[in-house]
Amino acid sequence: MPNLVPPKIPDGERVDFDDIHRKRMEKDLLELQTLIEVHFVTRKKEEEEIIALKERIESRRSERAEQHRIRAEKEKERQSRIAEERARKEDEELRKRAQEDAKKKKVLHFGGYLQKVDNRKGGKTQTEREKKKKMLAQRRKTLDFDDLDEDTIKDKAKELWQWMFQLESEKFDLQEKMKRQKYEIKVLRNRVSDHQKV
Repeated sequence: MPNLVPPKIPDGERVDFDDIHRKRMEKDLLELQTLIEVHFVTRKKEEEEIIALKERIESRRSERAEQHRIRAEKEKERQSRIAEERARKEDEELRKRAQEDAKKKKVLHFGGYLQKVDNRKGGKTQTEREKKKKMLAQRRKTLDFDDLDEDTIKDKAKELWQWMFQLESEKFDLQEKMKRQKYEIKVLRNRVSDHQKV
C-alpha cells in the first residue's frame, strides 16, 4: 500500500477542497479495486487447489478400489490353487494307497509269513503317517489379515491364543497318557519276566 502524501497547499492561493476530496476518492477506489482483484485471484487459486484435491481424493479412492479388487481376485485364485493342490494330493494319496494295497495282496498271496508281517507294519506306519498329515492339514488355520480392521485382528489373536492353549493342554494330556502307558508296559514286562523265571 503506497504511503499517503498530503497535498501541498500553495501559499496565498485558495484551497480547492473538492479537488482534494475527489483525488482521495479516486485513490480509495483504486486501492479497493486492487484489493478486489487480489481477492479474486486468491479465491481462484484456492478453488483450483480444492478441485485438484478433490480429483486426487477421487483418483486415490478409485486406485484403492482397484487394489482391493485385484487383492480379492488374487486371494480367490490362491484359494482355488490350494483347493486344487489339496484335491490332487488326496487323489495321489488314494492312488498310492491303492497301489500299496495291491502290493500287500500280492505279497500276501505269494510271500511268506515274515514278508506278510513286514509289509503290514510298513503299510500301517505309512497309513498312520498319512493320517497324521491329513489331520494336521485339517487343523491348520490359514491367516489373512489384509482386509481386517484392528478389532477383528484382536479377536482373531484371542481366538488363536485360545486354540493354541487348547492344543497345548491336549499335548500335555497325551504326553501324560503316554508316560502312564510306558510305565504300565514296563510293569507288565517285569511281571512277565518274573513269571517266566518261576
